[in-house]
Amino acid sequence: MAAVLRQHELLEPRHVEWPWFIPGTGGAPAVTRLSLTGPVDDELVFQRVQAMRPVGFPEAVEGDLLVAGPGVWLDEHGTPRGEYRLVELTVSPEHLGLSAEISVFHDIWGPFDFRGGPHPEVHQRNAPRLAAALRDLEALLGVPPEPGEATTFGKAVGYGVDEPVVLDGRGPDLKDQLRKS
Repeated sequence: MAAVLRQHELLEPRHVEWPWFIPGTGGAPAVTRLSLTGPVDDELVFQRVQAMRPVGFPEAVEGDLLVAGPGVWLDEHGTPRGEYRLVELTVSPEHLGLSAEISVFHDIWGPFDFRGGPHPEVHQRNAPRLAAALRDLEALLGVPPEPGEATTFGKAVGYGVDEPVVLDGRGPDLKDQLRKS
């Protein structure tokens, strides 16, 4: 899955991180982050994950694995711009079966920026890239994507983000909802 997102330049895996859980009792007080020195699907990565089990919790098992790194988006002129955590991939190793989640963190996927201003060129340059990546993931996995929970910032629909209600040619002003970092 990371290779598909990388092919579309949406995610260049740079690190993985995961919480540890103790069966029957819950989470261990540890989250581990591993910088990648090669492909995320290298057998060595799996071995390093196992070797990083917290010493004080030998029975701990890994939780959801988050793959993060930079991605590329295109501005209104088509100029590539790097953005850390443009897209994230989370894989859940549940005993009932694997599942995965793709999360997006930017206003480029919709027709309006987070201030409500229209940016049709940005949307037209980026939304089709996300849609193509999701279609390729569907072909790889053999199952269609299921939309996740709606947020203040948008709702997944099909292979993209649902268009918001438009008032006077503007989308919703969401800048007050953004976290300051």
